Amino acid sequence: MEKEIEIQAAVFRRLLRHLDSRKDVQNIELMNLAGFCRNCFSKWTVAEAEKLGVNVDIDEAREQVYGMPYDEWKEKYQLPATEEQLAKFNELQAKKAK
Repeated sequence: MEKEIEIQAAVFRRLLRHLDSRKDVQNIELMNLAGFCRNCFSKWTVAEAEKLGVNVDIDEAREQVYGMPYDEWKEKYQLPATEEQLAKFNELQAKKAK
């Protein structure tokens, strides 16, 4: 079981490195295509830590995921969402809410 956890952790770190290498892929694109984004990883980190009795705040989690403070990442890499992206996002969120 310990090796399995190590492998899963290594795969997750590799996924984060891959996302870091694809800063051109916007969070809204990830949400629209896959239903999750970098922010989801941050929120999931906080939630899973909480289940284990560990306090991780959202800013810490975001820095782990983004490799820098979230506001800095947004300023450097986040582009404004297009009307089409927002429409698709809102459509998917409405379906999810049902």
